[in-house]
Amino acid sequence: MRSKPTQVGITGGIGSGKSMVCRIFATLGILIYDADTRAKALMTSDLILIENIKAEFGNLSYSNDGSLNREYLSKEAFGENEKLKKLNNLVHPRVQVDYEKWLTQNSESSYIVKEAALLFESGSDRSLDYIIVVSASLALRVERVLARDKHRTKDDILKIISKQLPEEEKLKKASFVIVNDETDLVIPQVLKLHERFIHGNNL
Repeated sequence: MRSKPTQVGITGGIGSGKSMVCRIFATLGILIYDADTRAKALMTSDLILIENIKAEFGNLSYSNDGSLNREYLSKEAFGENEKLKKLNNLVHPRVQVDYEKWLTQNSESSYIVKEAALLFESGSDRSLDYIIVVSASLALRVERVLARDKHRTKDDILKIISKQLPEEEKLKKASFVIVNDETDLVIPQVLKLHERFIHGNNL
């Protein structure tokens, strides 16, 4: 008997549509672990992580009510690559611990999906069975984010993209690619993979 479900990772650059792809899997009854959302939650609930962030970035990282002082932390960490790397190195291991607990709680599932923007960058791809990369052109991704995030400029988006693993590197590491370029239909691509994962993963 299998001790763990098949673990499928989903990633893609900002604006690629990975969250939309995950919603399709969820509609099919597949459990989704959203690593980015969980990371934000753990930064205010995981005592080990909170102490580590305070030790690295100072007590001002948190407000008096225990909430994350995002403005301060953004200035401290997001302006410099080395500091951002330090923050990620604190957060990612705690997310992995949280994910392993979640996986154990859902051990009866045939397969699960882990969604993460920095799947490769964090090294969490190494513990997964398959990786799906959601792909779209740079121009289309920028257009989508500008339409979605009214507070961001094109320069903001390009800066975020520059900090992520290049698209071509992601594609090289992918087990499967879902093309979300508004010419290929996404749902049939998801259904095809769903059938493969459900029926014994004879890949």
